[in-house]
Amino acid sequence: MKNRGDLRYLSKSSIDTIRRRFEGDVERFSNIETGQTATIDAPLAMELITNAAITSTPHLSRVLDIGCGAGNNTIMLLRSYPKTLDCSLNDLSHNMLLRAKERVLQETTGQVEILEGDFRAIDIPESSYDVVLAAAVLHHLRGDEDWERAFSKVYKLLRPGGSFWISDLVAHETPAIHAMMWLRYGDYLCELQGEDYRQKVFEYIEAEDSPRSVTYQVDLLRRVGFSQVEILHKNSCFAAFGAIKSQ
Repeated sequence: MKNRGDLRYLSKSSIDTIRRRFEGDVERFSNIETGQTATIDAPLAMELITNAAITSTPHLSRVLDIGCGAGNNTIMLLRSYPKTLDCSLNDLSHNMLLRAKERVLQETTGQVEILEGDFRAIDIPESSYDVVLAAAVLHHLRGDEDWERAFSKVYKLLRPGGSFWISDLVAHETPAIHAMMWLRYGDYLCELQGEDYRQKVFEYIEAEDSPRSVTYQVDLLRRVGFSQVEILHKNSCFAAFGAIKSQ
């Protein structure tokens, strides 16, 4: 997810810096109930994207979880789907992947593989998956070329009729609205753990993240080929949404 020539992103953290931070945070992300408290409505978003995957793609056999962390979203999907699934877990962090595989194997008798690194650079056969999940990961993308390359690859990885579901930090197109939503998010963080926590979260967002608006991502989903797009939920600076590939 390197800079693609846009000077706005030169000061952002490298992939390796982001990887190192998450390598040391495996335990927190291994709790499906509290692992992402900094994300507003994280449990609801997880429920919505996994249920949407099942509802829109009823005959599932294989799922890819991009930026899987410790595997929470795949685990939620497995607990909601009554049949066996094969799971591919992708993340930058080796430690996260080991924990994710350990936890996911407790939830399924299907095959579980790990794919370490930037998923765009990994050789994965096209038309391989019924569902692709991406939770709290795409905001690390940088310029337009990064975003289009990522969405295009997901489209190619999906089988006809497959679906792509996202929950993530988002920006807003209007600066005044973005500022308003950012203040609301700051208030949420302060209520959660105080002013120091708000500052800590805002600092690593400034260093690492470059989110895009829901409207930008919906337009991009259609542009790379998805025929149907659904917005499931939005609250302040976070949203859950997805798209379905034609049969």
